[in-house]
Amino acid sequence: MDNKEIYKKTLTFSLRRFLWDLGSVIVIVLLSAVGFLIADKVSGNGLIGVLIGAVVAIVIVAIVSHFVSYIFKAGQIAMMTEGIVKGKLPDDVYGAGKKVVKERFLTVAAYYLVTNAIKGIFNQIGRAITAAGNAIGGDSGSTVGSVISSVIQTIVNYLCDCCLGWVFYKKDEKATKATLEGAVLFFKRGKTLLKNLGRVFGISLISFVVIGGAFFGITYLICMAFPDAFKALAGEVAELIAKGELDASSWFAEAGNLMICAGALGGIIMWSILHSVFVRPFILVGVLRNFIESGKEEKITEKDLDELDGKSKKFKKLHEAEA
Repeated sequence: MDNKEIYKKTLTFSLRRFLWDLGSVIVIVLLSAVGFLIADKVSGNGLIGVLIGAVVAIVIVAIVSHFVSYIFKAGQIAMMTEGIVKGKLPDDVYGAGKKVVKERFLTVAAYYLVTNAIKGIFNQIGRAITAAGNAIGGDSGSTVGSVISSVIQTIVNYLCDCCLGWVFYKKDEKATKATLEGAVLFFKRGKTLLKNLGRVFGISLISFVVIGGAFFGITYLICMAFPDAFKALAGEVAELIAKGELDASSWFAEAGNLMICAGALGGIIMWSILHSVFVRPFILVGVLRNFIESGKEEKITEKDLDELDGKSKKFKKLHEAEA
């Protein structure tokens, strides 16, 4: 199977993730609106109600997501890995993906233990590279470091997913041992794995402009349908600024400007959702194929593991626990 076929076959996970994320956004918006209406009626301070409603909604979504949404991402990566390795996928891709994830990680806690270890290892290494960029940058070090940090974080996110794919590929090994091997593989075959870097950033930029721009416009038009609500919010913001309780520009005390802010927020949120569930998996298939293909013939020894102990304390800790 080529990358496009694998992507199409595993799109069922993306659709489910999209519906889940969209439902989560709707819950947050609804509870925020309810908070505004109740607080505005009871105390005349709708802004506090918006914040309370949003916090309550985010907590609820986060708790439920912890036990549900992980299966969409993990199942998709598991099936991508199978398509790359075996060259075929079962008819019921979603059912097979769920089964593989549950077999590989008997509990939700086991899944998060491994994924948090993967993120910890690569984030620690990424921070070290960023620090080196700051040092090299001299007077412009903070700018250089910031740019490097953004690039590194993007790379880290893909490497984490690739490492998780390696855990599914090495199904006869303990998940923690496969995690250690996946991290070592990056350092032994880094140039091969990062050859699609231009494609990663190019497609991401295009999706941000197209998707983010479109939903900025849509969100702004929706906001324009509720002028009274934004006038009330703008009045409360102006009052807080006047009292010195809010350190913000008077620009935010205008209803039209708050609509622009809401439009920008809506565009960014919808871009992050749609990019994550539809665009990113398209890119990931190719990166994951490079990762697995480069590691098939690689012989990872204890010496390789020992060398990486010195680069990451989190890797060393996991290595010692596995030994």
